[in-house]
Amino acid sequence: MSRLVVVSNRVAPIDEGKQAAGGLAVAVLAALKKTGGIWFGWSGTVVEGESQSEPKRTDVGRLTYATVDLGRRDFEEYYNGFANQTLWPLFHYRLGLISVSRRTLEGYQRVNRYFADRLAPLLKPDDMVWVHDYHLIPFGAQLRERGCEQRMGFFLHTPLPTPEVLIVLPNHQDLIRSLCAYDLVGFHTEVDLRCFTDYIRDYTDGEVSEAPDGGMLVRAFGRTLVARAFPISIDTANLESLAETASRSRHTERLKESLVGRRLIIGVDRLDYSKGLPQRFESFEHLLANYPEHCNRVSFLQVAPPSREDVPEYIAIRRELSELSGRINGRFAEFDWVPIRYLNKSFGRRVLAGFYRVANVGLVTPLRDGMNLVAKEFVACQNPDDPGVLVLSCFAGAAREMGEALIVNPFDTESVADALQRALTMPVEERRERHASMMQTLRRHDIGWWRETYVDALTRAPYR
Repeated sequence: MSRLVVVSNRVAPIDEGKQAAGGLAVAVLAALKKTGGIWFGWSGTVVEGESQSEPKRTDVGRLTYATVDLGRRDFEEYYNGFANQTLWPLFHYRLGLISVSRRTLEGYQRVNRYFADRLAPLLKPDDMVWVHDYHLIPFGAQLRERGCEQRMGFFLHTPLPTPEVLIVLPNHQDLIRSLCAYDLVGFHTEVDLRCFTDYIRDYTDGEVSEAPDGGMLVRAFGRTLVARAFPISIDTANLESLAETASRSRHTERLKESLVGRRLIIGVDRLDYSKGLPQRFESFEHLLANYPEHCNRVSFLQVAPPSREDVPEYIAIRRELSELSGRINGRFAEFDWVPIRYLNKSFGRRVLAGFYRVANVGLVTPLRDGMNLVAKEFVACQNPDDPGVLVLSCFAGAAREMGEALIVNPFDTESVADALQRALTMPVEERRERHASMMQTLRRHDIGWWRETYVDALTRAPYR
């Protein structure tokens, strides 16, 4: 069996890896334990001066963690710059937030070259390389330039915008040409796949047809590759078990006691403008204003750990949410009840699983999201005998698989409030039926299915 080499912007610290903390970490570690191989990427360390480190290698059984540090300038131009101030807002349709700079583009390309220079000597001829996310789109092309002929796959964890949006990027054709250096390109949804193939048809001389084993066969820029949708998922069985035990934990009991019998709406999101948090707060305000019977009877807990704290747009949204929660609480709060509990902090998986279990409504309303695993985690953690209701944005990739949720447009805040009212008053029989149907999907298409389906498709993709 070929060895698997996984490349991601960040490599999960070894102690986090043992806990299988995130969806990608769960999938990557399981795949690497099965085939043996390397997990390569940035260590998370920023050093003064240039990025010049050789990979730091740590062997754990058949798995090698190989990480490199980034110099300060590369971190600012590659990560804070082009990745998060150009590609991230572009891919999430926030054109007004895009910053275009030749300097940050060069930093993005320079770091991809640096990564390729460090990984290429570690590769064996029969390795399979699996590259993840928008930070590393040019990485496969950089390996090809260094003579690497290994089978290579790429997976995009964000949405891919329509061609009409993508061409806002001055180097849009270079970006798509880089994607075509891979043998397999994976997306979360058929919508993202269609955006890619539409670009190939409309903005290149390439051709698109159906692939024999699924997906689309793309011929462009002198390459033949397969593009296909692979919706990422969660470790469903593990989360079900975790939530059941966490329901009796100290943190969960404290949350229950603090509610004093009130019902709970929960949102859990990284603090990011793509998550629709201001609109979500306004939707909850409309719920209390339009359905006053919920005043002093429902609490909204929003967990929003800060991220990219030195990027101006993230500083602005943190301030906006603090002001919104303060205004809404000032309008509706009673001496013994605060409507919104807004927490800028992280919680572990076990604690969150217990919180999900307690919640009556999961409010997941991003303005644009590749998948959004919180939606799936909330459903998996519910008590099947008395499940809560998922209110889910139509702009989350998860909505393509979870049609039994209450699907909403997050920009229509009053309609979201109506959906919250429906969720809070839904009969238990309907809640059970909707939950059971979504659980069938989550058990059938869990994180293991995602991993195996992608790796199997990579082994069968066109190969020179």
